[in-house]
Amino acid sequence: MIATALASDVIAGLTKPGQKELPSKYLYDTVGSRLFDAITELPEYGLTRAEERILTRHARDIVKRLPEDLAVAELGSGGGRKTRRILEALCTWHPHAYFPIEISPTALAMCEREVRDIPSISIVGVEHEYLDGLLEVARMRAPRQHLLVLFLGSTIGNFDPPAAIPFLRKIREMLLPGDSLLLGTDLEKPAPLMIAAYDDPLGVTAAFNLNLLARINRELDGAFDLARFGHLARFNQATFSIEMHLRSKCAQTVNVGGVAVAFREGETIWTETSHKYSRQEIVEMARATGFRCEAQWLDDEWAFADNLWIAG
Repeated sequence: MIATALASDVIAGLTKPGQKELPSKYLYDTVGSRLFDAITELPEYGLTRAEERILTRHARDIVKRLPEDLAVAELGSGGGRKTRRILEALCTWHPHAYFPIEISPTALAMCEREVRDIPSISIVGVEHEYLDGLLEVARMRAPRQHLLVLFLGSTIGNFDPPAAIPFLRKIREMLLPGDSLLLGTDLEKPAPLMIAAYDDPLGVTAAFNLNLLARINRELDGAFDLARFGHLARFNQATFSIEMHLRSKCAQTVNVGGVAVAFREGETIWTETSHKYSRQEIVEMARATGFRCEAQWLDDEWAFADNLWIAG
């Protein structure tokens, strides 16, 4: 068996008793990242455009609420297109250091290309998981320098709601009082609208989901027949979340890195959760994790909020 984090996580998830699952972070290899970029352009997927509208319209208002001496760290920068609005507003007044944190070197390279022409910015890419990367950035900050953490795109919704709280508390532990977190959150909306955003008629989201099995085949010598699995998006009323699954179309056994994994017909692999928030839930979550919700900016076309939290 190939001794990598990917291999151990995949085998553990596929052999887990009960519900099989795979970490959503592995959806974003080079192919997956490009497919996700295509998803953000689909008419059914309004999240990305909503946040871009918020940041385009309100970036100056956001940065006016922040200290002047500021370093910026971004958890999961992606291609950096949305972040550019904040960085441009910040660098209008003072030079700033920007630390994009990504596990994907491809995403880091794309992000640097997107923002490197902004005057008065220095860019230091950090190839780490979120918390490890943020810890490294926190150690690099200059004395008395404040830190702004960006966690955009409603990535926090990919955590099960109970798991988001300890994750946000860990972020708070790395910050000093007066540091800030700009948190993107997709908001509650009618279930059919949410499901359509994760099950588009062109099948781009299905290809994005199925690419996870293709990645396992490529990198772990897996033997998944993609034609025997289908994409499934469903709404979980209890958690107010959209779940993405890969459903086996038949009873089958798949070899992955020397391990035989059995599937029943209709059995699924849970690949991603996207929780949808109420505005009050966001305020309460800030309070529960050591922050104060300073302000919220909303989009008037798609229910989405960017929230500025200040570390207490």
